[in-house]
Amino acid sequence: MPTSGSSTTDSPAAFSPDPRPARPVCAIHQPNFFPRLSTVAKLAGADVWVVLNDVQFARRDYQHRARLGSFADDSRACWLTVPTHLPDGRSTVIREARVVDAALSRRRVEGVLHERYRASPTWPLLAERLQPVLELFENTDRLAEIAEATTRLLLDLLGWRGRVVHSSTLAAGTGRTQRLVDLCRAVGAASYLCGTGGARYVEPLLFADAGIELRPFSVPASGVWEDARSVSAVHPLMVHGAAAVRHRVAARRGPDAWR
Repeated sequence: MPTSGSSTTDSPAAFSPDPRPARPVCAIHQPNFFPRLSTVAKLAGADVWVVLNDVQFARRDYQHRARLGSFADDSRACWLTVPTHLPDGRSTVIREARVVDAALSRRRVEGVLHERYRASPTWPLLAERLQPVLELFENTDRLAEIAEATTRLLLDLLGWRGRVVHSSTLAAGTGRTQRLVDLCRAVGAASYLCGTGGARYVEPLLFADAGIELRPFSVPASGVWEDARSVSAVHPLMVHGAAAVRHRVAARRGPDAWR
């Protein structure tokens, strides 16, 4: 699984934008471990994903864990967690977090996903795409790389053709909103996709002053979007199939999304 460049897939029908548009739409988000569909849809709605890898790791967030359902019994939700060591304690930034016992984590990730979703018709596709992620556990103990790879896997299944950049390689201010504005500027973005979480604290005037459109992003709460804000996107992909989820996610971009 690559750690830079464009995300790829064998089924790009739903998503086929110019990977380097003149004024791209930007999404900024931490690397999450098999992220929720609401997160994946936001990233898929952008031309550039800035991986926010140089902010503080949060144990109660989704950087090292994912909530999974079950193909056979939706009531049997569980957490799939990668044990993580923080070398600098609570002040550890995401890119410095380390996986504890990578071999055990690999076996658990593979085993839990297989147990939960092996009955799904889409499981063989996921199992095939999962192999490079599992191999990463043998090559690195950096949680951020593995979490990013799981997100790329899901974006690949949706046919996303965007660009991935890491915040640690870009110059940006320290204020919460100013940092977002600076990151958008650094990638030449005309618009910033702001999810429901970010909408609680961003300062719209700073985006307006920078000439960057602040574009709210949200998802429905029914159909493939049921539990989209709490359960990993793996679940709807296994339950509804990749084509159905790809179609719904593509529709969130709007009629003029693909320039």
